[in-house]
Amino acid sequence: MCAYEPDIDRCDCTTIHEEVVNDVRQHMPDDDILIDLADVFKVFSDSTRVKILSALFRAEMCVCDISVLLGMTKSSISHQLRILKQSKLVKSRKDGRIVYYSLDDDHVKSIFDQGLSHVCEK
Repeated sequence: MCAYEPDIDRCDCTTIHEEVVNDVRQHMPDDDILIDLADVFKVFSDSTRVKILSALFRAEMCVCDISVLLGMTKSSISHQLRILKQSKLVKSRKDGRIVYYSLDDDHVKSIFDQGLSHVCEK
């Protein structure tokens, strides 16, 4: 015989907590900002991009070095770096004919570290 387990993910209330809804609505960022935030998190959804970011925490690197490190073609690394650069997570500088990539700012490491901390929680 099975015991009854209520569906805790379902809300059967008919009373709207208007003060809570109004307070949250007032403090939520604008939709455009939330869309931009979602786009930033989409960039983190690709494991190759996450690996590149992880490598760039340690050192500024060129495409050739990153491709050797990750065992991927220079073309595929360049493609991912282009996405990271468009998202303002990575910046580049040219030294002669070599382009070096690094993190755009400290926020990138903070976002990464927060995600890593969450994943490593027990």
